[in-house]
Amino acid sequence: MTHISISQPPKASSKPSQIAMISSACSPLQGTIRVPGDKSMSHRALMFGALAEGETMISGLLEGEDVLNTADAMRAMGAKIEKGNDGLWRCFGQGVGHLAEPTTVLDMGNSGTSTRLLMGIVASHPISACFTGDASLLKRPMGRVTLPLEQMGASFITRAGGRPPLAVNGTGEARAITYRLPVASAQVKSAILLAGLNASGTTTVIEPHKTRDHSENMLRHFGVTVEISETEDGADAISIHGGQRLLGCAVDVPSDPSSAAFPVVAALINPGSDIKLIRVGINPRRTGLYDTLIEMGAEIEYQSKTIDAGEPIANIVVKSTGPLKGVDVPASRVPSMIDEFPILAMAAACAEGTTRMTDLAELRVKESDRLLMVANGLKACGVHLEMGEDWLTIHGTGKPPKGGAIIETALDHRIAMSFLILGTVTKDPISIDDGSPINTSFPGFVDVMADLGARIQEK
Repeated sequence: MTHISISQPPKASSKPSQIAMISSACSPLQGTIRVPGDKSMSHRALMFGALAEGETMISGLLEGEDVLNTADAMRAMGAKIEKGNDGLWRCFGQGVGHLAEPTTVLDMGNSGTSTRLLMGIVASHPISACFTGDASLLKRPMGRVTLPLEQMGASFITRAGGRPPLAVNGTGEARAITYRLPVASAQVKSAILLAGLNASGTTTVIEPHKTRDHSENMLRHFGVTVEISETEDGADAISIHGGQRLLGCAVDVPSDPSSAAFPVVAALINPGSDIKLIRVGINPRRTGLYDTLIEMGAEIEYQSKTIDAGEPIANIVVKSTGPLKGVDVPASRVPSMIDEFPILAMAAACAEGTTRMTDLAELRVKESDRLLMVANGLKACGVHLEMGEDWLTIHGTGKPPKGGAIIETALDHRIAMSFLILGTVTKDPISIDDGSPINTSFPGFVDVMADLGARIQEK
């Protein structure tokens, strides 16, 4: 991999104007809502539809900025993608091995997921592509993706530290590999498997801990055989044979459990609340937060369970019946709730007793250093806590903290939403410096929360 030195990175996507926001205490939350579609599945539906032969029809697609950037990237590589008057998205793919070389730089905005997965797709096609993004994405390391993809025959040019902007030079003669993930990561796993679709032989990824399996489930839905076995040390080995075809199909994207986490926690920390969320994905590799909240004493019920395209789905009913209790979160649960630790920290700040979270190194390399951002923000709101390199301990009193802080979000949508949720119960309102990144994953967040009775508004 070649590194290039750029004193001032090229200007990426045009950043929207900052939108300062404020959240104030409210009455108990009540009502029935549907949060936007699952972001992870929306990215994959568009990518796999572009790799498929024939038409893929997508309902429930998250129409946030990150996903729309993925749609633009697939169009740039030859797929025809359009939204109909009926609200359905239709994708006419090129087939594996037949993507076109984009003629412009692919601007991925804030999305590390789409950048890493697309790096895998491009790696085993005889094309080159350049990726950039916003100021947050340009800080995110991509070396753990480029390393295995280089072993498969692709080459990369990146900035120092393996950061974007970066160029991928794919190969039409990709080699299958067996690769053990040094750190559990669904994004790295998916990038390797997607490169393996157009590689010669069988590509296998060994993961030390189970991670999100949306790629495996959706590939099967598109007709691809994905095999899972167990290694001698008990790890999962996920294998895919090169040369398989994806066939266009219908994909109904459920509501995102990571987005649902915000109104769920808001209801739990607002006494007397009673809400229902419709058709939420409850893949067990995504529900670590819900398992933890239940251990903390939350009343959460899954109703009308069903399975669609290999993904379990349910309506979620949440009732606030009293203060949550502090718990120790098992390290083994971290991969199933890595994106939800910021909002869990808000629940822990209102809980009775101590909540301990460990093995959080991954939070350091998200859209922001989420571990540091959460700790600093909670301290500013009057919460007693300790933080280490990869752990966070929060001491709750059973009552909401004082609040009254202005939180720096650092272009991180989950930091922004988490502190706005905390502001619904604090004595003094909580402000955030910029709510514009929220649209990357949860367009309509303020309106959805207002429908339940929250008081969140532009400042």
